[in-house]
Amino acid sequence: MPASLSSSQIATYHSDGFLFPVDVMPASKAGVFRSDIETLETTYPDGALPQPISQYFRVGAHVVVPLMAEIAKTPAVLDAVESILGPDLLVWSCELFIKEPNTSKVVSWHQDLTYWGMGETDDQLTAWIALSPATPQSGCMKFVAGSHNNRIVEHRDTFHEDNLLSRGQEIAVEVDEASATNIVLQPGQMSLHHGRMFHASGPNSSDDRRIGCAIRYVTPGVKQLVAERDYAMLVRGCDTERNWINVAAPSEPFGDDAMALYSRIRRDQSVALAQGAAQQVGLYADTADRM
Repeated sequence: MPASLSSSQIATYHSDGFLFPVDVMPASKAGVFRSDIETLETTYPDGALPQPISQYFRVGAHVVVPLMAEIAKTPAVLDAVESILGPDLLVWSCELFIKEPNTSKVVSWHQDLTYWGMGETDDQLTAWIALSPATPQSGCMKFVAGSHNNRIVEHRDTFHEDNLLSRGQEIAVEVDEASATNIVLQPGQMSLHHGRMFHASGPNSSDDRRIGCAIRYVTPGVKQLVAERDYAMLVRGCDTERNWINVAAPSEPFGDDAMALYSRIRRDQSVALAQGAAQQVGLYADTADRM
């Protein structure tokens, strides 16, 4: 299959550590995905599931929500990711980042790979798909070009209630805000970024929800170095390395088997994702008795 990104786009990704905008679906299709997500929110109000639906959206949504697995398998997305990572692709995580209108929720400056337990590998990236407009007003992401050339730098946990990250983690070195690029996306567009990229996002001061789907792709050669086990969904090519416990997309929302698998994944991944935390990490708080 030919690469969908041009040679200049690929060069930009490797130079800057990110690429945007990449058109991956019509705005109308992104609107359908958004509507389906909001229908799920209505169908499963608080108390209908063991955890609030926001929990499932934020951790491994592709394991229990068929819609999220479908988004992660979007051919145009996979074509672009293949242009960077090659033909064999797995989804390690699929997450929704939702900022409600006129709210103060933010994402502090951080590097994704810090707590993933995968070391500093280059064989991963995040595809961030806009399902609603992502603008400076609505709290779009912002990246510091070239910052992926750093190693993983020191981070500190803040556990701030307005921080959407699991630990409120932030880079413990000064970041030059003036050097950041606002990643403006319209529904149906995506950005790609490296796991060592310095990035953040501000509050949503617009009158609409800011909804983005973040899909973490890895190659079969990437290994979990901290947790005893980790899981991924093969979405293109083959996995001859067997570094991951392979999972299939769910057949129905929140089915019994998928929910049991979800709990196991959440418990096992917490070993890496909550390592060293001084207090309970909310997204994993009931899964690791050592936290």
